Amino acid sequence: MLARLYSVTLVGIDAVLCEVEVNVASRGFAQAQIVGMPDAAVKESLERIRTAIVNCGYEPPDKRTLVNLAPADIRKEGPAFDLPIALGMIFAADSVVPDTTKEYVIAGELALDGRVRPIRGALAMSMLARRKKYRGVIVPVENADEAAVVDDIEVIGVGSLTEAVGFLKEQLPLEPTTIDLDAVFNKASQYDVDFADVRGQEFAKRALTIAAAGGHNILLIGPPGSGKTLMAKCLPSILPPLTLDESLETTRIWSAAGKLPSGTALMATRPVRTPHHSATAPALVGGGTIPQAGEVSLAHHGVLFLDEFPEFQRSILETLRQPLEDGCVTIARSHSSIRFPAEFMLVASMNPCPCGYFADPRKPCKCSVPQIDKYRGRVSGPLIDRIDIHVTVSAVPFAELRHARAGTDSAAMRQQVESARKRQRTRFGEKKTLLNARMGPRLVRQHCPLDGSAELILKQAMTELGLSARAHDKVLRVARTIADIDGRDSISADHLSEAVQYRQLDRQS
Repeated sequence: MLARLYSVTLVGIDAVLCEVEVNVASRGFAQAQIVGMPDAAVKESLERIRTAIVNCGYEPPDKRTLVNLAPADIRKEGPAFDLPIALGMIFAADSVVPDTTKEYVIAGELALDGRVRPIRGALAMSMLARRKKYRGVIVPVENADEAAVVDDIEVIGVGSLTEAVGFLKEQLPLEPTTIDLDAVFNKASQYDVDFADVRGQEFAKRALTIAAAGGHNILLIGPPGSGKTLMAKCLPSILPPLTLDESLETTRIWSAAGKLPSGTALMATRPVRTPHHSATAPALVGGGTIPQAGEVSLAHHGVLFLDEFPEFQRSILETLRQPLEDGCVTIARSHSSIRFPAEFMLVASMNPCPCGYFADPRKPCKCSVPQIDKYRGRVSGPLIDRIDIHVTVSAVPFAELRHARAGTDSAAMRQQVESARKRQRTRFGEKKTLLNARMGPRLVRQHCPLDGSAELILKQAMTELGLSARAHDKVLRVARTIADIDGRDSISADHLSEAVQYRQLDRQS
């Protein structure tokens, strides 16, 4: 008897539909085999599945059993096939396959006692089922809320193999899981940090407001304890709220990577990823034998904070060039290539010198000039070129630390950011998701005209700082954002002067 059910496998962050065909022969020895490019986790699932079937009170097939996972040219990985394979074995052994198996996409890992454990990629699975016009999905109870954020699809959460069998045989009615997206956003879209917690640093707050308004990358340079890390963590609190599409895409990445926090149905706040400087290239940008999303993709629509920037291996930092330019990471393999989205704001921080106290009035610097040059040289010029804003973060004086009145808070900064982004949406029309930081050369020429005085300032900066063509465009993009914050259609000399001062690491070679 042949039983056919439907499940999914993940390729990157995308779900691919798989047919799970279970054939129990009418004769032969009691043995089972899985074919269709299964990985080790899928191959070794047979004994786990048979034990779960027995412990749930069902008879496992006592004849030769063949499980085929199609299409056969895509590698199948992970334990999510446990539940559909077990259901196929039970139905094929009984010689009765319910018609409902054609209507649902099924995935789940089985425990030895028949409990259904959570899986990765439930959201991608639900989106695929809706796209393929299935009635619904059957997933572990823990994944039901995550899958239910997709409209127009039934999400059946099951806690055991017995429940899944009873539901498909229409002997156990189970109510589809529903979720109130507005309630989820209102509950989850709250930030624990606020720029009001940052004492002083008004100059740095201004630079971060500009960065958030235009989607610019920013480098903070300052001594230890000056607030660089806290400000980076506060940055998402001034960014516009995630849209539903952004939230779904971010959640899909986290779910496929197995990073979605337990009990979280939807990512409603912008992520902040802070990898350690010992991170490898695959951990940072993605990769591996079976390609997985890296930190740059987990920071999609959020912030990637690289503390102690020069401490990262230079070769690893160079891998950031593609995602910074293209907003995605492409991982090529001999048989295929996988694309991971990676539109993030890069916030990097570094000390001005190895000891951290260069030009600090509180402590003398112990570093020699060659040591300082070597330290700063760990970050390549082309990578610095891709960072729009460089800002010095000075040590906070005692008086400001103890001042009773807080400085600029996130609400005031967010208001400026949203005002500037509204102007950008109006400017770019059909490309409403485009920000100033991602304007191409043609759009830069179109939307960043300069008057005579501003043109003279830019020419002087190009000559004295030795700016590259890329840095030239970066300055214009930042100036465009500053003008947007001020509510101005044209870029004035003041806007351009402020943009130029944020290129302090650029020097003539």
